Amino acid sequence: MKKHVCHCIALRKVSRKVTAIYDAALEPFGISVNQFSELRRIRAMQPVSLSDLAIALDLDRSTVGRNTRVLERLGYVETVETDDRRESAFSLTPAALSVLAEAAPAWDAVQARFEERFDPVVLDQLLESLETL
Repeated sequence: MKKHVCHCIALRKVSRKVTAIYDAALEPFGISVNQFSELRRIRAMQPVSLSDLAIALDLDRSTVGRNTRVLERLGYVETVETDDRRESAFSLTPAALSVLAEAAPAWDAVQARFEERFDPVVLDQLLESLETL
C-alpha cells in the first residue's frame, strides 16, 4: 500500500469520477444519479416521511429536504397527508414514474459497464469492505 496516499482524498476522487459517469448517462433524462437514487427510494417506500427517507438514504435530514424540494419543483415529488400530522410524507408523481422508467436502461448500462470492468468477486469484496466504514 502506498504510504503517502490519503485514503479519503483517493476515495473522494474516485467517487467524483463514478458520479460523473452516472450523471452523464442520466443527463438526457434531466436528472442526476443522486436524484435518480432518491426517486427510486421514494418509490420503494412511498408514502415516506422526510425523516425516514433521510435514514434510508443515510443523509442528513436537511440535505434530503433540500433535494426533495428540487424534485418537487421538477414535478416528480408531491407532498401527501398521512395519519401522523406532525410530519408530511412524499410520493412520486406520474412524471417521476415515467422518468424512472425511461432512465432505468441508461442506469442499467452503466451498472453493466462496471460489472464488466471488475471481477465480480473483487467488486463484491470492495463494496462489502466499504460498507463496513
